[in-house]
Amino acid sequence: MTEEDEAAFDEFLAARSTALLRTAVLVCGASPHDAEDLVQGALERVYRHWGRIRHDNPEAYARRVVVNAAISRARRKRVIQEITFARPPETAVDAVDHGLRDALMAELRKLPARMRAVIVLRYWEDMSEAETAAALGCAIGTVKSQAARGLARIRERLAEGVPV
Repeated sequence: MTEEDEAAFDEFLAARSTALLRTAVLVCGASPHDAEDLVQGALERVYRHWGRIRHDNPEAYARRVVVNAAISRARRKRVIQEITFARPPETAVDAVDHGLRDALMAELRKLPARMRAVIVLRYWEDMSEAETAAALGCAIGTVKSQAARGLARIRERLAEGVPV
């Protein structure tokens, strides 16, 4: 890797590693340490392929690696672990109903890994349906159906009596 590539990778790492960690925490539904491991693995792959992906969209590549690793991990374990803290890193402090946010986060963690990935990328990362489909390697219709089902499941569970 050239010095220019090294400098560009360092700049990417400084600018986007926290956002990748936040995505990993939300998508993997596990401990912050597991999320850090996912991000570390993703950044290793990004580094190895930096010359090829540098001019395309390295953040999208890294995000896809994180999401795919989280889904693979969930499939291997077949059990989604609970996140052991109330909020993800770097949450904005504003006039948010913290009880509602915590209830939403708890319900998000209960969703299957792929459905949770769709919800996180689509609504938390504010990606379009096409961008989400590209990031997950699936059809736009799959993104639409998974998002609709996931949101319906969260709404249903919240309506069943989660105090907000």
